[in-house]
Amino acid sequence: MGYNQALSAYRETRIRTASQGTLIIMLYDEAIKRLGEAAALLDGQTQNNPATIEPVSNHIVKAQEIITELTASLDMEAGGEISRNLLSLYTYFNQQLLEANFEKKPQKIEFVKSMMDQLRAAWVEVVNNTAVPANLQASPAGINIAG
Repeated sequence: MGYNQALSAYRETRIRTASQGTLIIMLYDEAIKRLGEAAALLDGQTQNNPATIEPVSNHIVKAQEIITELTASLDMEAGGEISRNLLSLYTYFNQQLLEANFEKKPQKIEFVKSMMDQLRAAWVEVVNNTAVPANLQASPAGINIAG
């Protein structure tokens, strides 16, 4: 087994065995990473470079897909007001990223990234300070972290 195959197998195993909270944090991590990469490409003199248009768009679209996945994973009944607030935030984030992708201005990307950093920190606190029984730690079928 080559290095790339081993790394891929490790990542897949890590995802399949992660708790729901850990999966959510992993989704945040990837979205934040993608937004950082998009903002970096738009920062400074690369902003007017036509070669950056497609990579920036790809990073933003991937972040939007992750936010959509986070939205789809919300449990509106059990989550109550928190889920409703997250739904509003996720909808707003996707709208801001749509505009950022069209305008090619890093400010909106940085704003969404900053907000997602804060939400990620809150999730880390929840995951680290909440004891979850082993039988509830199985990953939910609806979250697609690999895709």
